[in-house]
Amino acid sequence: MARVAVVDYGLCNVDSVLRALSQCGAQAYLAHDATDIKTADKIVLPGVGAFDAAMAELTRADLISPLADAVLAEQVPFLGICLGMQLLARSSEEGGAAGGLDWFDAHVRRIQPGIDERVPHVGWNEVDHDESSPILAGIPTRTDFYFVHSYHLECSEPDEVIATTPFAGRVTAVVGRGTVFGVQFHPEKSQQFGLRLLANFLAVTA
Repeated sequence: MARVAVVDYGLCNVDSVLRALSQCGAQAYLAHDATDIKTADKIVLPGVGAFDAAMAELTRADLISPLADAVLAEQVPFLGICLGMQLLARSSEEGGAAGGLDWFDAHVRRIQPGIDERVPHVGWNEVDHDESSPILAGIPTRTDFYFVHSYHLECSEPDEVIATTPFAGRVTAVVGRGTVFGVQFHPEKSQQFGLRLLANFLAVTA
């Protein structure tokens, strides 16, 4: 049974994430410090709220270096959810020019809605992908997932964009490189296929 550290830095209700991971067969627990990170087989970084506030809390908790050591150096599989995906970027325009974890060559920008679209982007929307990534195995393209966000991730490397959703033209829905993944939607709120995505993540190995 995989030990999954769910990083708790005070900006997300983590209960639903813990329950969903447990339902998928993981031993999920809250991670508050470097010791909690070091004992993990997998790491999940959820998040709701402002980018700059999240980075400030991760810094305050002294979690940035332990996360980088585990994920980038030791290749512990990682999943960022919603704001947790956006934090993988170099920077965000939310809250000014805030710096991110800088794990992906990407920037976070406010969504520019099209005609008859509203921000925040809230509710179910389809996710388009070519069915080649292990994180989306067994999930048909154009499956609906649940979104809540006002900002989106713009990647400089097209190959790192695994899936998109047709909103405001098109926004990044899933990113991935090696054993590092991020999803803009909430798998823990996305019913059957959200659980399938989490189960797929639990199966990822370095």
